[in-house]
Amino acid sequence: MRRHAALALTCILWAIPATLSDAQSPAQAESAPTSGADAISTPAAQASTLTARSTLVLVPALVRNKAHALVFTLKADDFALTDDGVPQKLTMEQDTGGEPLALVIDIEGGGAGVDELDKYRALAPMLSSVVGGVPHKIAVVGFDSSPVLVEDFTPDNDRAAHAINALIADDSGDKGAAILDSLGFSLDLLGKQPTGYRRAILLVSETNDHGSKLRLDEALREISDTNTAIYSIGFSSGMDELKNGSANALGSSTPGPAHGCMSRDPNDPTVDLSKSPAEQAYGCLELLAPPLALAKAAVIAIFEGLQKNIPETVARLTGGEYFKLGSEKNLERDLATISNHIPNRYILSFQPQSPHPGLHAITLRLPNYADLAVTARGSYWADSEAPTAK
Repeated sequence: MRRHAALALTCILWAIPATLSDAQSPAQAESAPTSGADAISTPAAQASTLTARSTLVLVPALVRNKAHALVFTLKADDFALTDDGVPQKLTMEQDTGGEPLALVIDIEGGGAGVDELDKYRALAPMLSSVVGGVPHKIAVVGFDSSPVLVEDFTPDNDRAAHAINALIADDSGDKGAAILDSLGFSLDLLGKQPTGYRRAILLVSETNDHGSKLRLDEALREISDTNTAIYSIGFSSGMDELKNGSANALGSSTPGPAHGCMSRDPNDPTVDLSKSPAEQAYGCLELLAPPLALAKAAVIAIFEGLQKNIPETVARLTGGEYFKLGSEKNLERDLATISNHIPNRYILSFQPQSPHPGLHAITLRLPNYADLAVTARGSYWADSEAPTAK
């Protein structure tokens, strides 16, 4: 774990192909989740006409009743979705057969994770249940102050389980907890897989980042602009880290480049220290992609969430789920829940009409079913491109 891995981050995970249907309906017992996405703008393209690389946005949705039982009987018309407050016409994706799954097990072996290693032992024997009966690949990533690939994608569950057990036995992680860097590393691994694979990350980490080099705005783009669902199991960081949140990773306590938009230098005349770090980070993002009011509120809420609890926030962003790490038995129960929920989601889609560049806040509801709860992704990115030169 003390080895340093090359952090291979894609700058932006661009919009998914419109032909990609990375999940199937709840009726299929063996499949996996995904999140549709578009991409983010660039400064040179702000004044240009938006051109969507894919006009199809996928929205996996999990529906449960008050007894927490899954509900499978709904139709597209039962759902109501808004994109920055504007109602959208929804389509429910049809069953497409058991598409394969690419899964990254992303485990913290440093920082506060050193004290939790024994509880991770429930992961290895549960792998077969989590991936189900579809064709699949599993990769294992461990991280402390930097991520490292413990096992590259393999269809062999036993090899992946051996890698998890080896990481637990290694027990040599440093004090770092570069959660955002590791997520970026894992997303990059998944981005290299064939488009026919649905993609998911199972993240086991503490709540706060310590040591990531990925900036807050970069992290938001990496995580939001992807068709990967993140399932998170989190545990508390140390008291000092909880008090400070994810300041080091998110840049809220560091000066940043002189006269840059992320600067917190009190001697910098361009800095407005009356703004919170989240509001300031949003201002930097606004230079690239000025969204509407609802999207701005969503960005600030996401920034604040990343400072308080990264595993929970990224799960919510991608339409995955968050669990608190308890005992080894509790972990087994949570993994069983994840294995049941991964394949049993409605896959809704819509085609946004002339979306503004940047983050879009989406809301999915069941207006005629007050007794049902729906879980789905809360945002996506849209990109703009400069007009083709005549």
